[in-house]
Amino acid sequence: MNRKTLWNIAKIAFKLGFTVLLVYLVFRKIDFQQVKSIFLKSDPWYILAALLTYFFSQVISSWRLLSFLRSIGLPLKFSFNFRLYLLGMFYNVFLPGGVGGDGYKIYLLRKKFQKPTRKIFFSLFFDRVSGLWAIATLSVALIILIPRIDIPRAWPLAALIVGTAVYYLVMRRFFADYIKYFAEAHLKAVLVQSLQLLSVVFILLSQDFDGKFSPYLFSFLVSSLATILPLSIGGFGIREYVMTHASTVFDMNQALAVYTTITFYILSTIAALPGIWFVYRSKEFDPMPDEKEVSAVENDIDDVIESHHTTP
Repeated sequence: MNRKTLWNIAKIAFKLGFTVLLVYLVFRKIDFQQVKSIFLKSDPWYILAALLTYFFSQVISSWRLLSFLRSIGLPLKFSFNFRLYLLGMFYNVFLPGGVGGDGYKIYLLRKKFQKPTRKIFFSLFFDRVSGLWAIATLSVALIILIPRIDIPRAWPLAALIVGTAVYYLVMRRFFADYIKYFAEAHLKAVLVQSLQLLSVVFILLSQDFDGKFSPYLFSFLVSSLATILPLSIGGFGIREYVMTHASTVFDMNQALAVYTTITFYILSTIAALPGIWFVYRSKEFDPMPDEKEVSAVENDIDDVIESHHTTP
């Protein structure tokens, strides 16, 4: 067993252990039986609506990524990109070790179109950054609707405007290749996050919820930001931990808040299942990378990241 394999096993073990720890801490603060009873009385039609809404958000998300890939001249069709996106979703959720969903996209696109790793990597990178920008934008909108956040409303709005301007200027100065579809990609990013918030609304409505949605939606966005660092399995545990503590700040029902994020995680896992077809049945993306090719992709990605850390 080589060093790379051992490192992947160690990463998975750490993520699993950290996830278990967070779930343990969450259920020390809330009653597991209460969460269980909430699950049992869920309205299945609203849960189905939440699942379909989330899946549609991923369709739009693949369309957003297509904007960045086309910016570097990749002649991709939407259908091909979406199939590859589904494969990546499956890799990220069910095969957390090894090259991962994004790494496999880089491997296949580099092999198919002979594009440098750096260009494809930054397409995926800015796709993720656009998602973070959309979360920040919607968070600012929700802050206005939550009186408990007692700060001047102009402050977060000004921070968003200034941050967006700096973000755009940095991209224009150092990553000009990726701004061709800047506005289009970021509007898609807002649509993706809005659909995911609608999915959360449907999850809450599955419990005949008639309270204020904004604290739950804002806390959900904050929990999404907390999952940026890949410390747990698919972000599970981190969202629940954040929501548990946010519920004490915004007077939310703790059990309902945790139910919401657990249900969202389950639905996102179900939405990733179609990718199994491209892993085990379809030959469209064969051959799968062997261990040597996986290592080459990971080393190339590391080199790209390292070169930008050391560039003055």
